[in-house]
Amino acid sequence: MNQTDRLFSPEILRAAEVEARRGGRSMPEVLQTRMEMEAESFLAAMGEHTHYPVLTMAQLGAMTPDFSRISFPEAAKHMTLELQDEEGKRWAVIGNPFDRVLLDWLDDRLKTEHFLALAHYADIAAFLARHEEGMRAMDGFVHEQGGAQGRRGHTEQLSLAAIAEDVSPVVRLVHSTLYDALKSGASDIHLESDTQGLGIKYRIDGVLNSVGRAGGLEMAEQIISRIKVMSELDISERRVPQDGRFRVTINGREVDFRVSIMPSVHGEDAVLRILDRQALTNHLSGLNLDQVGFDAEMLGRFRHLCREPYGMVLVTGPTGSGKTTTLYAAISEINSGRDKLVTIEDPVEYQLAGVLQIPVNEKKGLTFARGLRSILRHDPDKIMVGEIRDSETAQIAVQSALTGHLVFTTVHANNVFDVIGRFMQLGVDAYSFVSALNGILAQRLVRINCDHCTVDVQPGRQLMTDSGINPLEASHYGFRKGEGCGHCRGSGYKGRKAIGEMLNLNDELRELIAAKAPIRAIKEAAHRNGTRSLRDAALMLVRQGETTLEEINRVTFVA
Repeated sequence: MNQTDRLFSPEILRAAEVEARRGGRSMPEVLQTRMEMEAESFLAAMGEHTHYPVLTMAQLGAMTPDFSRISFPEAAKHMTLELQDEEGKRWAVIGNPFDRVLLDWLDDRLKTEHFLALAHYADIAAFLARHEEGMRAMDGFVHEQGGAQGRRGHTEQLSLAAIAEDVSPVVRLVHSTLYDALKSGASDIHLESDTQGLGIKYRIDGVLNSVGRAGGLEMAEQIISRIKVMSELDISERRVPQDGRFRVTINGREVDFRVSIMPSVHGEDAVLRILDRQALTNHLSGLNLDQVGFDAEMLGRFRHLCREPYGMVLVTGPTGSGKTTTLYAAISEINSGRDKLVTIEDPVEYQLAGVLQIPVNEKKGLTFARGLRSILRHDPDKIMVGEIRDSETAQIAVQSALTGHLVFTTVHANNVFDVIGRFMQLGVDAYSFVSALNGILAQRLVRINCDHCTVDVQPGRQLMTDSGINPLEASHYGFRKGEGCGHCRGSGYKGRKAIGEMLNLNDELRELIAAKAPIRAIKEAAHRNGTRSLRDAALMLVRQGETTLEEINRVTFVA
């Protein structure tokens, strides 16, 4: 008998079974506690003893769950999963291989050929939590009509006790998807039609994650129709895009969903943007620039811009890069109560105390340009414009900065130098632009390694070369990477951090921009003035072991 078999001797198993029954715990949990082993080592030992393959949380997350033959409540009760891998193989995953009754029950329930595998009981619990039935906590739907700040419509009250038993599969799937996405911290839900049905994905920390499928074209159509009904859209119209919104109450709090329906070659796709205002309020409570994540040097330079008495502060980056959060943090810091602060936004994502916030409503004629004109008659000291979208808004924002106001705004561009060309394209006079501009911040959000599963790694030479790193300089980097666990849903990343590229204008830069000098000359002058690229900021996080080369290659260009 080897060491592993001695750990799982019949006497030890019987004693663990008795203790598990008395304490209301699972048998593997009792065994692991008695053996004083880490989760990974315990799972490996159990797999060696039973001769079953073992699956990590990352491997579980790469498979598609199927609750058609083993319902969700049964899976949660027995701590077992039926999964399908990318090759189409069926797996029955268990956390307790010593339960013969469970193994017989699985054989009887599945009936078809399947592969048996082990996973840690905590990973199975975490996986099931991702797919927990939404009806257990969903209280009801409130349809919202009209514009961004639309009127409340009727309330569709849901009886959860009844729904759990007799609601249609379509409604169950939609409700559980909404609830699971909220629990996962997703920002968007993507429902994508294909030849086999509907794929379900969540955008978490800026990256799409496949979480499941709804099989069959008929089921896919019914799910999209259900979303349309909730959003009060035309269910008979399938040839043109439609936009709507609905609101749910979950655990006593209201959450908004903005819905975009788009026709595709396989039917219709839907994207649901989650606007959880209460969660955002809790997250941003007491917000300041220190919480955004910039390094000390970048933070000091940006704070200096935000405390100027007048001029324009521009923040740029793609959608979802944290621009609005950065501006909210800046406004919160400078809001002393002695100045009149006014914002115009689309939509107002978070309510700032002591700040007049105006929501854009284009259906009623309240655009950024018209709202900005009205704001200037309201005696403001500092103004935030949610986004520069057109020439008229750009012209008014520049004039506002030239006439003694401090203007914060965002614009879509890839880096600080592209912003210059963007304003020239909008017809803004170059001299007026540089006279108004204090500085530009370009930012991105980079996923951070999970604290619970991060280990030291050594990237391959090819990855380092492709990332612009000389392998001979690898000793200067603290390469680390998350292996994937229940805390990070198997991704290896948990949370995000901002990186930035800061352009503070001086006389040399103003002269070059006003003279429409080549971008190369402007970049050289900016670097002499202390501008550091987004790539350099990202590499600094890699050196500190906070993220990976794969992640910064996804977010930034290799120089």
